[in-house]
Amino acid sequence: MSVVLETSRLYLRPCQLDDLTVVHPLWTNDRIRYFLFDDRVISLDETRSFIDDSLTNFDQYGYGIWLVYTRPDLGLIGFAGCLRSDDETPGLIYGIRPDYCNRGYATEAMNSVLNYVSTLPLTHVVADVDEPNEASIQVLKKLGMKQTKRDIIHGRPLLYFEYELEKNGDDAP
Repeated sequence: MSVVLETSRLYLRPCQLDDLTVVHPLWTNDRIRYFLFDDRVISLDETRSFIDDSLTNFDQYGYGIWLVYTRPDLGLIGFAGCLRSDDETPGLIYGIRPDYCNRGYATEAMNSVLNYVSTLPLTHVVADVDEPNEASIQVLKKLGMKQTKRDIIHGRPLLYFEYELEKNGDDAP
C-alpha cells in the first residue's frame, strides 16, 4: 500500500527501505533522538527494523510512517505516522528536523495522518510523550488529543494521550 498524503505546505509519502540512508541521520539527530529513543543513538540495523515494522503496518493495517517533505521544493524535514503498539492500538510517532521546528509542520503533518487514519476501521489512536517535551505536548493538544495518565518509566515522567477518531470514510456511520 502506498498512500501519499498532501497539504498545502507538505507532501508525505510512506517510508521505504530505500530511505534508510536519509532516515537514519534524521533519527539519530541529537534533538530528535533525545525524546524518540531516550537519547540513544540507534544503529543502522535498528533503523532498518523500524522501517520494516512500518512497511508491515502499512501492508496489514493501512498505516505506518510517512516521510514529510516541504512543498514545492520537496526537502525532507521529518516523519509522521502511526505504529501498532503492544495492545494493537495505533500509536502516533513524529519528528521534525530542528531547523524546521516552530513552524506548525508537526501539527500539519499529524493532522493529515489523523484525517487519513480516520478512514480506516479504527476507533482511536494513542500517543506517549516525555513530560519535558513541551513542544510535542502542544502538538498533541492542538490535534485534540486528551491526556489520560502520567507514569514514571525508567525514572522519566511519561504522559499518555488518546484521540477518538471521527469517521471520514465511506463506511462512516
